[in-house]
Amino acid sequence: MLKREEKTLSNERISWRWAATAVAAATLVACGGDTMPSNNLPRGFTDLGVTAYPATAVSTGATAATQDLLTGGLGKTGLGAAAAPTYADPANPTAAELRRNALYSNYRGILDPTVNGGYGTLYGPNITADGQVTAAEGLIPGREYRGVLDDGTGRKQTMVVVQLPDSFDRNRACVVLGPSSGSRGVYGAIGTAGEWGLKKGCAVALTDAGKGVGLHNLSDDTVNKLDGTRATRTDEGSLSFFAARLSDAARAAYNTAFPNRIAIKHAHSQQNPEKDWGNDTLAAARYALYVLNQRYGTETDPVPFTKANTLVLAGSASNGGAAVLRAAELDTDGLIDGVVASEPVTEMPTRQGYTISVGGQIAPNAGRTLAEYTTYGNIYQPCAALASDAALSESSIFNYIGLTAMTARAEARCSGLAAKGLVVGTTTAERAAHALEKLRLYGWTRDNDRMHNAHYGLGNGPILSAMYTMAYGRFGVEANLCRTSFAAANTAGEVVPAAATALAQSFATANGTANGTPATVIYNDSLGGARSWPLAVSPSTGVADFGLDNALCQHALVTGVDTATGFNLTDSSLPTQAQSDAVRAGISEVLHSAKLRGKPAIIVAGRSDALVPVNHNARAYTVLNRSLDGSGTRLRYIEVVNAQHFDAFLPFSGFDTRFVPLHPYFNQAMDAMWAHLRNGGALPASQVVRTTPRGGQPGAAPAITAAQVPPFVAAPVTGNAIEVSDGLIRIPN
Repeated sequence: MLKREEKTLSNERISWRWAATAVAAATLVACGGDTMPSNNLPRGFTDLGVTAYPATAVSTGATAATQDLLTGGLGKTGLGAAAAPTYADPANPTAAELRRNALYSNYRGILDPTVNGGYGTLYGPNITADGQVTAAEGLIPGREYRGVLDDGTGRKQTMVVVQLPDSFDRNRACVVLGPSSGSRGVYGAIGTAGEWGLKKGCAVALTDAGKGVGLHNLSDDTVNKLDGTRATRTDEGSLSFFAARLSDAARAAYNTAFPNRIAIKHAHSQQNPEKDWGNDTLAAARYALYVLNQRYGTETDPVPFTKANTLVLAGSASNGGAAVLRAAELDTDGLIDGVVASEPVTEMPTRQGYTISVGGQIAPNAGRTLAEYTTYGNIYQPCAALASDAALSESSIFNYIGLTAMTARAEARCSGLAAKGLVVGTTTAERAAHALEKLRLYGWTRDNDRMHNAHYGLGNGPILSAMYTMAYGRFGVEANLCRTSFAAANTAGEVVPAAATALAQSFATANGTANGTPATVIYNDSLGGARSWPLAVSPSTGVADFGLDNALCQHALVTGVDTATGFNLTDSSLPTQAQSDAVRAGISEVLHSAKLRGKPAIIVAGRSDALVPVNHNARAYTVLNRSLDGSGTRLRYIEVVNAQHFDAFLPFSGFDTRFVPLHPYFNQAMDAMWAHLRNGGALPASQVVRTTPRGGQPGAAPAITAAQVPPFVAAPVTGNAIEVSDGLIRIPN
């Protein structure tokens, strides 16, 4: 066999190497040498079939004849429509209908789909790979291959979809890897890696990385199938995407004590899926190469595509950004050529040996893990959101997330914190100011101040604090960790049966979390009976304060210390020492190494990101990587002012005037990495990008222009340059 060389940049050289490989293999066979290589399904995978999507017309139908790879047949117009496509039978949607609607909801779930926000002008299906705005609908025909990866237990069930556009060029072979953001299903990166890669004519390998929409409704024992439809756990068998590990007797007993509860895959799979995000992304790459060879291999050349002649670019956002960085760290075989991570969750392996300086001031408490800052924020954000510096008073956002009605409960949270000695002050204003200062000292910045209200109001703190501690500790649904569970709830916060139609459509509408579609976070020990987190009454305070006791318990799981008293946990405390040990062991499994060994990478993050704060993530990872990889590092960091974590929030009143989309910078970073890998173009220097918010009246901000989101540059001016050296990153104000 020919010795593998570094991937070449020239099309002619790539074509020559393909021919040379085929000739060499044929020569070996003719001379009695090694047998012809075979294209083998990667270990652990099961093929689920292939569907052709010709994309002949824009349609709200759901057959293969009317769908496409990117938009499910909806086109730019359909994806931008406020109303989701309807089902022929809402109680029994077909797999094709669920696919169409999953593409719709996942695209809109991470991007701003409004015209004034930039959809259709700065990004969108109608914009070509080279940035030309067209009047086209942007449908992309091709084939979609589906596979599932398991570890032999039948419980891992990682979904991978490889989308192979008809525009794929065998002479310029490329694969784009897109692990999903958040806890989303397999189409979770369709608007980021999916759209960018398909427009380039690359095969796109999407994966849920062991997360996804797996809802086991324990009362009727129904689960999601691999194709998104639902049936009973018994009927689905090996086609079940996720089912809780409960015997029939145990499930019956649990249902009696805690009726109408729902187990969620990311939280209850007992797999700690985050530990495998990197390896799952690498597995998706191997499956993509298998698919390419299945499609284009011949009898004389059964394996025309290998890591040696196929450009592999990994790019995604949030948890997907974490997955591509982790995959690059684990990629000792040189499978991945370059990485783009937008707003990544970088689980830092250490908080020692590096310093973050912003405008000459040292950032405190940098480099904490997701579990630490999420559970800490969950304690203080409701109170801190009442501080004058954190006020976001536009009526639209308040009404949307119910903050006006939640004010009394936020005040009660401040009072509860004060009673336990966790904040000081005699008035709500004083206590809120102290809570906000504690968040700043824990690593958030003043740029995050006005995001705390939205993050607690939308339940990000309660959802993530519950889900991730369960996942890290590998707890089953029956554990009720910190007396917390998941279920549908009515407007009074009481547990109710999940609507049959909500479960039936969950593959398309849910995002893999307990965000209320249909399950929300339930605090079982709320006084007066179990209640959803916004209406829970804490036993220790006797008032509705968003379940302060549960929040304190969840943070104690992460620290091993009682949050209120400062005493170490014991075998009889809540939580117990054993539970905390299990959670902390799981956290240790998900830490990044920050060693990229010179692999080119670009991190993009918004300075105002309060969900994944840059001091704990992008900034910390960049400086630690420089210390580990040295001057040979090819990691670059782009920090965007006035950008935050959720572009999907931008249509909200107050967000539209204050923030700009981060997504255009993900696309630009992908373009820059492509130019670097294909043509040897220089990577941009690390820098701050100064954007201009849209301004205007909240809820009616004017249309964004390209001038308001200027591109990053090859060589920034001194006032925008980020300086990174061993142990120190200097970021200008």
